[in-house]
Amino acid sequence: MNTPDINQVAEYLLDLQERICSAIEQLEEDGHTFREDRWQREEGGGGRSRVLEDGTVFEKAGINFSRVQGGKLPASATAQRPELAGRSFEALGVSLVIHPRNPFAPTSHANVRFFIAQKEHAEPVWWFGGGFDLTPYYGFEEDAVHWHRTARQACEPFGADLYPRYKQWCDDYFYLRHRAEPRGIGGLFFDDLNEPGFERSFAFMRSVGDHYIPAYTPIVARRKAHPYGDRERDFQAYRRGRYVEFNLVYDRGTLFGLQTGGRTESILMSLPPLVKWRYDWHPQAGSPEAELYERFLQPRDWLAP
Repeated sequence: MNTPDINQVAEYLLDLQERICSAIEQLEEDGHTFREDRWQREEGGGGRSRVLEDGTVFEKAGINFSRVQGGKLPASATAQRPELAGRSFEALGVSLVIHPRNPFAPTSHANVRFFIAQKEHAEPVWWFGGGFDLTPYYGFEEDAVHWHRTARQACEPFGADLYPRYKQWCDDYFYLRHRAEPRGIGGLFFDDLNEPGFERSFAFMRSVGDHYIPAYTPIVARRKAHPYGDRERDFQAYRRGRYVEFNLVYDRGTLFGLQTGGRTESILMSLPPLVKWRYDWHPQAGSPEAELYERFLQPRDWLAP
């Protein structure tokens, strides 16, 4: 079947949000749980935001489901896609960003989404997109290998060429051009996926969504109790500044949400609670902080023999 079933996508995404929230709460300590916030937008649709703040393990975790409709896309959204002009749209997805408290536990981001634009007497234009990426502050080889091995496993049933292609796309996308540095160690990124037809495209999106929990939670479990001090927290806050810069300058989801009148609180829930910037700072040679730049913020094949 190649006719898009939007309700089937929505059902999967709501279940995915539930499963990820449950997995994060199981790692949390002292009974910290997610706060749920249901919201509607005047233009159509709404969402279910879940945020955990000031936990023992997670300083901030936001896991959002949204399903929004609109009568007309903004010019910024149709400039590169003229076939979308004059169409109504519906966009739904799960988007999450998780900021652990411990600097040795990495920040992670994941997003899986579906977009469809329609107008009378015309075939709908639709596609899937998403992926997941990892942003460590102190790098561990075994974590990077595990992350990318799980990403490859998500792609393998759909063709041997997908992991290297979407891994490269992730490296290219999560890159701060004004800093000339990657945001983290990458993972997967895909967009505009519709060529295989709805069923197979949807199956691939589900595989990416389903592999996020086994990719991320073992890393947090290993690192959440790692000893740290003020120096490590200070560096974590500094590197989080890069995360903010990327999300506000380059991220497609953030820009689309703000340009289409999305709910600001839910869009910006990805931002970390504590951030620092410094003027022209460089890590000390030979330090653990310098190792992040030299070994981990360098695009590489993490699964090479």
